[in-house]
Amino acid sequence: MIATSPRVVALGGGHGLAAVLTSLRSVVELPTAVVTVADDGGSSGRLRRELGVLPPGDLRMALAALCGDDEWGRTWSEVVQHRFRSEGELHEHSVGNLLIVALWELLDDTVTGLDWVARLLGAQGRVLPMSVVPLDIEAVVETTTGARETVRGQVAVATTGGRVRSISLLPVDPPACPEAVAAVRSADWVVLGPGSWFTSVLPHVLVPDLAAALRETAARRLLVLNLSAQAGETDGFSPAQHLDVLARHAPEMRIDVVLADRQAVAGLPALQTAANRLGARVELADLACPGHADQHDPALLARAFAGLMAPESLTSDRM
Repeated sequence: MIATSPRVVALGGGHGLAAVLTSLRSVVELPTAVVTVADDGGSSGRLRRELGVLPPGDLRMALAALCGDDEWGRTWSEVVQHRFRSEGELHEHSVGNLLIVALWELLDDTVTGLDWVARLLGAQGRVLPMSVVPLDIEAVVETTTGARETVRGQVAVATTGGRVRSISLLPVDPPACPEAVAAVRSADWVVLGPGSWFTSVLPHVLVPDLAAALRETAARRLLVLNLSAQAGETDGFSPAQHLDVLARHAPEMRIDVVLADRQAVAGLPALQTAANRLGARVELADLACPGHADQHDPALLARAFAGLMAPESLTSDRM
């Protein structure tokens, strides 16, 4: 744990954000997660369509990742992640999704409901949605024939057989969660990525008030790159292309540090050039799980965060 703990906000969704939060809670005190709310598949999609609520799945995963390593934390993390298996309507619903939605209905407040779940779990941090309304992702996709078509929905974008060229959000100019905006503005560090680039990472820079906070915050902005391209969304993308896509969607965004796995970067000069266009320097570290090149190792990622976020690193160009 860093002696003087900085205020850290991590933005993303799914497994990428969960990996970051698992690592951060061993490095800093009470990190805040700002989570995408565009999921339209599985249990989250069913609850969203039936009850008109925010999709709870990515929020649930973030809360589970912030659970402690003691018996209470491990048990509740397993409980909220548990999925029912049946031949009926409960099949594939997770306990955590139902718990979150129940508190939303009882308390009639999204953020308060999430705070109550966090208290129950003993979560070592806070989880907030990036927007107060459910969002849809719309993508322009280039097909194998070179034609361009529009694909709508997180699941459709994530599984497209074409090449995603750009995304936008529906509704247009969605309202940000005020608490998420405030957290970004008051942070010392903001962490973006890793994760599904078009469906978990980029949506944050397309919510106007949240994007403005990301541009204007005094926090240092850290971008964590994926370990590999993702089938469907970023097939064939190099690390540098991930940065170029971010720059196209958020041309005024500036990044301070790009953190990448040294084994995943084949063309360092190209990556550094792309990072320079964002105002960033590149830091390389060993981040992958041994034997699992597509998964971040929590301990290695935590070590990288600790080196970057230590007070003395603010005046150094090296970890």
